[in-house]
Amino acid sequence: MPVADLPLIGLPENTPPRPETPAPYLPVHDIPAPRTSTVLTPEEQDKIEKELAAARDRQAAKQTNQQTTQ
Repeated sequence: MPVADLPLIGLPENTPPRPETPAPYLPVHDIPAPRTSTVLTPEEQDKIEKELAAARDRQAAKQTNQQTTQ
């Protein structure tokens, strides 16, 4: 018996009734089907990695410039 159903504690008046049958558990062990297409080609991945490295270098240089001017 849940604590909320005890006579001294009870539920608020506006609480909806509990369902007759409990809800089923979520399918946590179901694995989705494998992808049919590649997400990124190796060339696309290399391009993105280079862009990210360039952005990182720009931000590091900007931060260094801000620290030296203070």
